[in-house]
Amino acid sequence: MNLKEIQNLIKFVSKSGVSEVKLETEEFKIVIKNTPDIKVTSLPHPEVHTVLPAQAAPAVQPAAAAPGVPATAPQNAETNEADESKYITIKAPIIGTFYRRPAPDKPPYVEVGDTVKPGDVVCIIEAMKLFNEIESEVSGKIVKVLVEDATPVEFDQPLFLVEPL
Repeated sequence: MNLKEIQNLIKFVSKSGVSEVKLETEEFKIVIKNTPDIKVTSLPHPEVHTVLPAQAAPAVQPAAAAPGVPATAPQNAETNEADESKYITIKAPIIGTFYRRPAPDKPPYVEVGDTVKPGDVVCIIEAMKLFNEIESEVSGKIVKVLVEDATPVEFDQPLFLVEPL
């Protein structure tokens, strides 16, 4: 059973309303538990912290800029978004901790400028003490790494930008 099949199974269980599904073969055992959302108004709301990539920070105008001169930062941001739209995004298939290298003393799986093809391992995402190799599903050249090494990632969070070949 591959990662996509497991993800589809999780989606199916969450939509079906079943509380628990167990699947066991000779090779593996999967238990998926679906807990309903519980709303309790007497408890304080948990804090939510969002980690954004550095390039998502808004541009700050210099204080010494003349009042009649238009700022170029918003124009550059629009240009960057237009440039990035031609790239394919490799996204996180699971929630976990993103690692660029197989071990701390090893080189990263991919660097900016490297060419990847479908099936090439581009990173690892650790989830519940399991290290999942994330493979590229596209062919192209890595143009940008969007996540810092050893940081948490969410499901479907962009990890890499790839220029298609």
